Amino acid sequence: MKTYNILFLCTHNSARSVVGEVLATQISNGKFIGYSAGSTPGGKVNPFAVEIAEKYGYDLFKLRSKSWDEYSLADAPPMDFIITVCDNAAGEVCPFWPGKPATAHWGYPDPSAVEGGDDAKRAAFKDVELGLKKRIEILMNLPLEKLDSMSLSAELKNIAANN
Repeated sequence: MKTYNILFLCTHNSARSVVGEVLATQISNGKFIGYSAGSTPGGKVNPFAVEIAEKYGYDLFKLRSKSWDEYSLADAPPMDFIITVCDNAAGEVCPFWPGKPATAHWGYPDPSAVEGGDDAKRAAFKDVELGLKKRIEILMNLPLEKLDSMSLSAELKNIAANN
C-alpha cells in the first residue's frame, strides 16, 4: 500500500492544521502521513490541539508550530496533498510545491478565537476534529492510486463542498 503525504496549512499552525496532521496520521492506518505548517507560525501549539493529539496517541514530540517554508525545501518530504484549513491561508500566495500535489480548501472557523471559557473552546476544537475526521475518512476510502492529479483535486474539492 502506498503512503501519501498530506500537508495541512493554516496561518499560525497552532490549531486546525495541527489537528489535521494528527488525524491524518493516526486514523488512516498508514495510508497518510500528516504534516502541518503555517504562513506566519505562532510559535506554539494550542493546548486544546495538544489534548486532541494525546487522545489519538500522537507523538507529542512531533508537535510544533512551523513555517510552510520547511516543506518547500529540497530535503522536505514530497507532498501528495495540500489542504488549507483556514480562510486566511486559502487566500495567501503559497510557496511552490514540488511534484504538483492535489490541493483544496477545507475551511473551519478558528477554534482558538472562540470567546468564553475552556468548555466553549474545547467544543470548538471538537467541531474541527469531527469535521476533519469525516473528510479524512472519505479521502481514505477513495481509490487514490487510480485517480490522476486532476481527478484527485476535484475529489478533494468535492469532499469540502459536501461534508
